Amino acid sequence: MIKLSTNKGTRLLLCGSCLEARGLKNIELIDKAEISTMAELTKQIIESDKVFTF
Repeated sequence: MIKLSTNKGTRLLLCGSCLEARGLKNIELIDKAEISTMAELTKQIIESDKVFTF
């Protein structure tokens, strides 16, 4: 599902604070994934028509 979405242009943003809290800040990311900030995530949520969370 993630690959299908990103192949169609969906941005895959990961919360940097959440990754760090779980000891995952330095993991290898899948293609097209981006570590983001809370400010950027909030901006994207406000501007988006649809938001998926996992």
